[in-house]
Amino acid sequence: MPLKLYLLRNGETEDCKARRYCSRDGISLTPRGEAMAGWFAETYQNLHWTAIFSSPLNHALAMLKPLCGALKTAMPDIQTRDGLRELNFGNWEGFSADEVNQKFHDDYMRWLADPAWNAPTGGEKGIRVARRSSAVLTEIEDRYPSGNVLIVSHKGTLRIMLCSLLGVDVGRYRDRLTLPVASLTVVSIAGYGPFVEALNDFTYLPPDLRPKLPG
Repeated sequence: MPLKLYLLRNGETEDCKARRYCSRDGISLTPRGEAMAGWFAETYQNLHWTAIFSSPLNHALAMLKPLCGALKTAMPDIQTRDGLRELNFGNWEGFSADEVNQKFHDDYMRWLADPAWNAPTGGEKGIRVARRSSAVLTEIEDRYPSGNVLIVSHKGTLRIMLCSLLGVDVGRYRDRLTLPVASLTVVSIAGYGPFVEALNDFTYLPPDLRPKLPG
């Protein structure tokens, strides 16, 4: 079988609910986010996981906690990588888009125009996230030529990773992809390159927990 990547975004947090920029550690899932993690474990506990990689941030690891409990004997070690951390929002941390626009208007306009090469004030360029997350993907491909690999990360980082995998300009990651909380995207790596098998899959969640897609 080919290598199959399961890209899972963290469940709901208070910052996600309030639509605030967040890349700091120590954030907890809301009860709704914990329920999302529980349903993921319920649905995927019987899938054979070759490896599991995660951002070291608390709200990513919390998404894996129920799965750890469900797979007590068969659970691979969770391999945390800094390359999977969320894009660093710098001075925008904890602010909404409207607040950032008011406080850091010029930087915000530059960032909206091209987030690959323009960073949030005091933060991180998208291209840097692309480089560090691509290093993790290269490690996975080198070590695991086949099997199911789970990757738990965050909205900005996962969108940038998908752009890198699919040959999409990283500067367009905010325009081309939406990845709501707890979304699952599946990409198989075959001889002809990456193939998206599922994008924003919420079928593992009951209807009342499924995020609404824009549109």
